[in-house]
Amino acid sequence: MRLIFLGPPGVGKGTQAKQICEHYKIIHLSTGEILRKEIFDKSLVGNEAKTYIDNGNLVPDKLILGIIENRLKENDTQQGYLLDGFPRTISQAEGFQKITLQLKHRLNGVISLTANEEELIKRLIKRGKDSGRSDESPEIIRHRQKVYWTQTAPLLEYYTQEKILKKVDGLGNITDITKRILETIS
Repeated sequence: MRLIFLGPPGVGKGTQAKQICEHYKIIHLSTGEILRKEIFDKSLVGNEAKTYIDNGNLVPDKLILGIIENRLKENDTQQGYLLDGFPRTISQAEGFQKITLQLKHRLNGVISLTANEEELIKRLIKRGKDSGRSDESPEIIRHRQKVYWTQTAPLLEYYTQEKILKKVDGLGNITDITKRILETIS
């Protein structure tokens, strides 16, 4: 099983990814974690990515695609994976499609977790207060939502045209959402 999870910040992608990965016995690939590992390992790609991150810039698509391609060649991804946080743009999606063709990986589906934006903002503000995360102040939350809708949401149309997008309501309790995702995938 090879899946992509899309959805705005706070919709529960990470929580649901854990549940779905356990169910299918596949690996959860978070681009943030992959980047941190590459940087920690001081790999060539990690060192280059660090220069962008340290200057507050986004890591360019070409670099992200190289990191993803390297990661997908590892043995633990051969039985399947769930990508969370990638792709973020149409150009990343197109690059990813080339990688999957080269590696002979077939994407089984793209799950878009949906929720009311105001509900997500409330959820993130509460989570920020509970966790003390600096990226979850009301102003930053609204900015992250805006970035998602301008940069990442066009992927919804892209994957709709590819006929692999499935929308799932991301509000409710964890078990109910997981059940909806599994029913949608089946």
